Amino acid sequence: MSKPYPIGEANKPWQASHKQQWLSQQQIKRSYTNDVVTQIQQFADSFTIIEYGMLEYAQHTYPLFAIKTKDWQDHKPTILVTGGVHGYETSGVHGALAFVRDSAKQYETHFNIIVLPCISPWGYETINRWNPDAIDPNRSFYKNSPANESRLAMDFVQAHNHNMLCHVDLHETTDTDNSEFRPALAARDGIENHNWNIPDGFYLVGHTQKPQPDFQKAVITNVAKVTQIAPADEAGKLIGVPLEQFGVINYDGTALGLCMGMTDAPYVTTTEVYPDGAAATPQNCIDGQVAAVKGALDYLIEHNA
Repeated sequence: MSKPYPIGEANKPWQASHKQQWLSQQQIKRSYTNDVVTQIQQFADSFTIIEYGMLEYAQHTYPLFAIKTKDWQDHKPTILVTGGVHGYETSGVHGALAFVRDSAKQYETHFNIIVLPCISPWGYETINRWNPDAIDPNRSFYKNSPANESRLAMDFVQAHNHNMLCHVDLHETTDTDNSEFRPALAARDGIENHNWNIPDGFYLVGHTQKPQPDFQKAVITNVAKVTQIAPADEAGKLIGVPLEQFGVINYDGTALGLCMGMTDAPYVTTTEVYPDGAAATPQNCIDGQVAAVKGALDYLIEHNA
């Protein structure tokens, strides 16, 4: 039997005092400015850098940045890449930056590209799934969002939503999902905790309303060139969800308030990398994220989408 979570009372949702107790235990462990902003600034000669908002918390202020291709033309379809919706999912942030640095220019003739590399910088610094208000930004992409991270990203993307073709949202599934974040979620909401099997490798979450199985397959095939694809568990599932095809499950991203549901793009996918596996390294996790974005764009070019 799992230990009770150290904050709150069993079967009772957290009150404001519990959230404050949780917040008081969080610590800065790495630097958004040093790790992320300095890289974004280095792209200024080749890309348009836009500060699309500012997160102002009690002791921390974070500017939020979007990276856009300079050869922006309204007739071209637009591609959106997002990372760091969950700030602790490191390769999502650094995969987005690596795509900009190494690959985005080669697709500029085909697409307008927007990259939001780190939507939740406080989560990045404290290695957290939530924001300081104990809200999960990746369940908060809906109108009048309670999460400023989600609201500011949505406002910016909506202003650039013309001809949106594809959205790739970069994530990780980590061992800490079971050891920390799911128990914390259950405690916060006063519900029973149910951990899931952590998939050993890379997988995708498509959108049930627009699953695009051939598109998802093309992405998985490209990722398989650089890192391991997660096999299904003995029940034929990943994180408790039935497999749609090898390495792919589907969620209703819109109904769940997920980042991948915030646009009308017909092609959407959420990547999930497992950074805690025996064969995983920080670099091959980043490589998997970049391969996913490139696999998506190569598919769209090949099929004149």
